[in-house]
Amino acid sequence: MDKALIANAQGLHGTLTIPGDKSISHRSIMFGALAEGTTVIDHFLFSDDCKRTLAAFQALGVPITIEGDQVTITGVGLNGLKAPKEPIDLGNSGTSTRLLLGLLSKQPFPIDFFGDASLSKRPMQRVIGPLRQMGAQITATADDFLPLTIAANGQLNAIEMTVPVASAQVKSALIFAALQADGISKLTEIAQTRDHTERMLRQFGGEIEKDGLTLTIKPQNHFVAQQFRVPGDMSSAAFFALAATLVPNSELRLAQVGLNKTRTGFLDVLSRMGADIHVENVDSRIDEVSGDLVVISSALKATTVHGTEIANVIDEIPLIALAATQAEGTTEISDAAELRVKETDRIETVATELRKLGANIETKPDGMIIHGPTPLRAVTSDTVDSHGDHRIGLMLAVAALLSHSQLTLHDAAAINVSYPSFFTDLKQVLD
Repeated sequence: MDKALIANAQGLHGTLTIPGDKSISHRSIMFGALAEGTTVIDHFLFSDDCKRTLAAFQALGVPITIEGDQVTITGVGLNGLKAPKEPIDLGNSGTSTRLLLGLLSKQPFPIDFFGDASLSKRPMQRVIGPLRQMGAQITATADDFLPLTIAANGQLNAIEMTVPVASAQVKSALIFAALQADGISKLTEIAQTRDHTERMLRQFGGEIEKDGLTLTIKPQNHFVAQQFRVPGDMSSAAFFALAATLVPNSELRLAQVGLNKTRTGFLDVLSRMGADIHVENVDSRIDEVSGDLVVISSALKATTVHGTEIANVIDEIPLIALAATQAEGTTEISDAAELRVKETDRIETVATELRKLGANIETKPDGMIIHGPTPLRAVTSDTVDSHGDHRIGLMLAVAALLSHSQLTLHDAAAINVSYPSFFTDLKQVLD
């Protein structure tokens, strides 16, 4: 699907409620299925990815009902899941795939996973390898890719290890497996990553200890059903935060966005560059704090993004690159080689698409160097391409707001993976 993008925006104003957090929505289904009792989740994100997790648990015999943006789950526990009647289609969802590998690695029946062409190119060995050390029996294409099979398995061994990559998905998969192991497991991160799994584990009555970057997990299978509202997704809010920063004459309020400190790295980078962003109406009644972001348009200056900061801005680096094209000076992004194994090679894809609009970007094996500011306009093509990657498509829609040329986005449907209402929301706040 090609879509004409809105160009030459004059300002963004008003209040916008951002859709529910994708990471929390995924995990709420998982913990709700494992809990005893009925879990009710409001403001659930019905994106393509989250619907894959929901459908997977329905296929595993978990009763789930939907009314509006509310999901009700009747938990069955780890021992109450049933063998699916056919292979589980996980679409483009890396989160679903990696977390389910850990959660389902000790079930008395085999389970087959497959996904779309993009997901089938994404590395799974980083999860499969540690799970095999714990006793999981997983067979994947070339030991690394979907489709794959989790064999029936009756035992998982406790493990002490350093998580091989700074990835919340890998960490979470190992936490789910450790909950079912035969002893106490210890996982040490190489850098702090988003901690939604740990927080939700505690919220559902489980125990997990944290000492610095080391997590200690005891075996446990008793969880208590919960009722809660999913906060707005910071990664989705980031697109509007940047749009309001870059489009002149903007003042935009993003209501009740999740403010988990492992997710606000993008706001830190943008503020460092000179963005005028402040937080109001903070709600800290539950562990996942939320609040309103108020963003006022402002001029930006270049920065450097590297090291341990990368783990908590990895999904927003395409936006940081776009911000850098409008900033005074040279911005350098390093230590971000992980971008090359996302839905696309996001280093090359970001550079390719923004160069079409006149951006001055050099690529490196682990990042980018961006020289700014440069005006954005159709230089080599008036068609930009998501390459099937939701975050690239959304970033380009924000870039188009700054362009004096009319642009068309190829494969605009890719944004449905995380933000299906984006274009509707954008029209709501444009002058």
